[in-house]
Amino acid sequence: MRERDLTDGARCTLIRFDAVGTAQRRLFCLPFAGGGPSTYRLWPRSLPDDVEVVVIVLPGRDPRTRASSADRPLGTMAELVPPTIEAIVELQSSSPAPFAIFGHSMGAIVAYEITVELERLAESPASLSPVATPAYLFVSGRRPPDELHVGDRIHDLADEPFLDLMQRHYGGVPDAVRREPELLALLLPALRADVEVFETYTPLTGRLVTCPVRVYGGDDDRRPKPAQLVGWQRVAERKISIRTFPGDHFFLNDARHELAADIAAHWAAADADSAFGLRVPESP
Repeated sequence: MRERDLTDGARCTLIRFDAVGTAQRRLFCLPFAGGGPSTYRLWPRSLPDDVEVVVIVLPGRDPRTRASSADRPLGTMAELVPPTIEAIVELQSSSPAPFAIFGHSMGAIVAYEITVELERLAESPASLSPVATPAYLFVSGRRPPDELHVGDRIHDLADEPFLDLMQRHYGGVPDAVRREPELLALLLPALRADVEVFETYTPLTGRLVTCPVRVYGGDDDRRPKPAQLVGWQRVAERKISIRTFPGDHFFLNDARHELAADIAAHWAAADADSAFGLRVPESP
């Protein structure tokens, strides 16, 4: 399995994991806060052979460039969306393929904002060239975009209080990492930026997602609780569908094969609707 970069530096980085067979479709994936490409490294083995997995590494978060770069990891949704859209449009223009978007936890709200912006651009008469739109939006482990962060904000605290509260609220940073100052210094700015994104987030638009939306959660997740997932209907034009899996917030690690199979099944049920994407009928 090869790993290829499309862009780097201050721009959004796309890490491409080859399809097992000949790539015909593309799944863009967004990690959770503090997560990286390794979360999705094995996904091509669980997805159909024709699906290429492309991990979106948000600006300033590529660990291979952080050590030699002074670029600040972008910490607000308004900053993140334009370079992410630029990277997706660049790839889709140079190598067109039907595609879908998947995001887990913080990645789910970024995936939502990317989807509505791509759909807006596709409808805009000011667009100089056709803009690809996703076949499907798959969101996981996140309450709806209109349910904002509540409680204290920790992203701008000093290092030790920040790490202590990360541990208390979200599972934190492993002790082994905390004991390595150089490694911690490399990872901490990106983690802070990710936390800032979801702590300060408010939806950038009132637009509804027009492509189909499938929502996933863990049966034992507390943030969000499974009952909250239905709220995604408020930001979707079509009737959404929901599935939960055994496990907590990180159910996707143990349920990778089942989750990928579910994504594949819903995507495969789509009817061709454009040169770049697919649409499906409403599902219960």
